[in-house]
Amino acid sequence: MAQEVFKRTEKKYLLESDTYGKLLFLLFLNMEPDKFFESNIMSLYYDTPDYRLIRTSLEKPVFKEKIRLRSYGVPKDTSTTFLEYKRKYEGIVYKRRTFMPLKDMLRFIDGEDVEENNPQIENELRYGFRYYEDLEPRMMISYHRYSFFGKEDPNLRVTIDDDIIYRGYDLDLRDGVYGRQLLKKGQRLMEIKIPGAMPLWLSHILDDLKIFPTSYSKYGTAYTRLMMEGKLNGKDEVREEEIKKAI
Repeated sequence: MAQEVFKRTEKKYLLESDTYGKLLFLLFLNMEPDKFFESNIMSLYYDTPDYRLIRTSLEKPVFKEKIRLRSYGVPKDTSTTFLEYKRKYEGIVYKRRTFMPLKDMLRFIDGEDVEENNPQIENELRYGFRYYEDLEPRMMISYHRYSFFGKEDPNLRVTIDDDIIYRGYDLDLRDGVYGRQLLKKGQRLMEIKIPGAMPLWLSHILDDLKIFPTSYSKYGTAYTRLMMEGKLNGKDEVREEEIKKAI
């Protein structure tokens, strides 16, 4: 059964190409590849028309939250998807999620009755959609991920994302992966996720390779870029089909 409740600290690190190979070698020595070691993830972020959730998040408050719909690979109507309510309070991340086939998930989001997995979590998600008026898909972010877990502590997880692509139009998971690159060439985004303190061996690796934590949000970075370009809500975006016609 898929995990539905998470409570942990999450720290992010931007990796440059000159340290990535060394780090990967050391992670393989000290950690185990996850059961789903390599995956392609699509995340569809929901927000209000004025982007209240991400604007609040970028102000770095004590409490912030996000609501997103996630799939592993491009889903069909029958593919399992995950609706997540992610809150962060004083540096601790609390994530609740439910899962169901995409066609049922879209009905659930629209407020229809569906077969429930966990009524408590699903009621929390319903509350989120009622509390934030007019929540709609606002940003699609896709990426390729490597996942590890600790040999001594399986709750320690490290993920490394590359090929992070975003778009503010065609906001349907079934439309597939295309858009603009979020990171610079050669960069990757690592996240260390752990319920307690970071183990010393991992701290030493980060110190030796001079890898330092950073404040980074995929959705926040994508939102900021489109806002500065005047392209929020799909304005003035060039669709993939239009690009193909131009070639």
